[in-house]
Amino acid sequence: DLQICQHRAPTCCTKKMEESYQAAVRRERTQSIQALNFELKYMIAGHITAFQEAFESLLRFAENRTSSLFETAYRPMAKEAAEPVKELFTDISLYILGAETSVESAVLRFFDSLFPLVYSRLINPGITDLPEDYTECLRLTRQDINPFGHYSKSMAAGLSRALWASRMLSRALRLGSEVLNATEQAALSRECGRALVRMQYCPHCQGLTLIRPCVGYCLNVMRGCLASVAELDVPWREFVATLEYLAEELAASHDLELALSGIWSSVNEAVLHAQLHGPQLSATVDKVCGQPRQQEGNLSSASAVPVKEVTETQAFPVAHTSLSSRRREFINYMRRSRTFYASLAERLCDGDLVMRDSSTCWNGEDVV
Repeated sequence: DLQICQHRAPTCCTKKMEESYQAAVRRERTQSIQALNFELKYMIAGHITAFQEAFESLLRFAENRTSSLFETAYRPMAKEAAEPVKELFTDISLYILGAETSVESAVLRFFDSLFPLVYSRLINPGITDLPEDYTECLRLTRQDINPFGHYSKSMAAGLSRALWASRMLSRALRLGSEVLNATEQAALSRECGRALVRMQYCPHCQGLTLIRPCVGYCLNVMRGCLASVAELDVPWREFVATLEYLAEELAASHDLELALSGIWSSVNEAVLHAQLHGPQLSATVDKVCGQPRQQEGNLSSASAVPVKEVTETQAFPVAHTSLSSRRREFINYMRRSRTFYASLAERLCDGDLVMRDSSTCWNGEDVV
């Protein structure tokens, strides 16, 4: 009653043993592919972690610089500016991680929130707490009034360009990890399971427990079993080429580091621009939003002295340097993995599975 290991000679197998063999080959194939995947998955997971840690370090550094700008140069609004600054950097972080948002909208929201503070604390420091509807009017008219000149749009455009490659690299790394996980669990067809049993276990039914499959026979069986997985060869090569391109984009000009480190400078220039054009802004705001209540003895906007130059000597964290070297190692490794899916059958037939240095081997029907 054997279905797979049928042979003219007497056999020591039963149908139940054949079923056990089929379960065994499926388990062994999954374990073999997992073992081959392990190093590649480990490298990708390690780079995801290293990239994320370095990016978060750079982000915290840039956020601290921006916060310290308000504390040292624009103290009257420092406390209230803390929340918009925090929201801006949270949005940037979410963008890198793949959230459906845009850097431009995050930057413009930040300047929308900043304008009421600049207007009431720096341009017109005598204004009492603004009512909610007046604050909302300032927020809504910020883009029309354009109090920050070209600095807000320049900052949005620069950050969008710089963070795009980082976002794409982060998404690509996660995609690579998902692909490897999916191929580990690729189901073996019924015919493949039977072919693997015939190759690995049918010799046992004749007491030939030390005979192993011939190399050519093994390759034919494995290629048949992995035909659907081997179709990933071309997309995987394209994926590795994309990783190389993104890594080069990031490394070419350090755009990410320059853009993040330049946020505080762009914000400073934007606020200075608003202060410089304070009288014109006040006249325009009065027409659009009306006049807010002011304290007696209104303080002149001149009392908020613009900071002409804020010097910063802090350097970026060491995380960036280590990330650059890790990135090079990672890309070199990924280049070598280009043929991963094309060579899967050869690698599974390597090692102890087949007879290499012997004159006899199993060809699926007999010892040859």
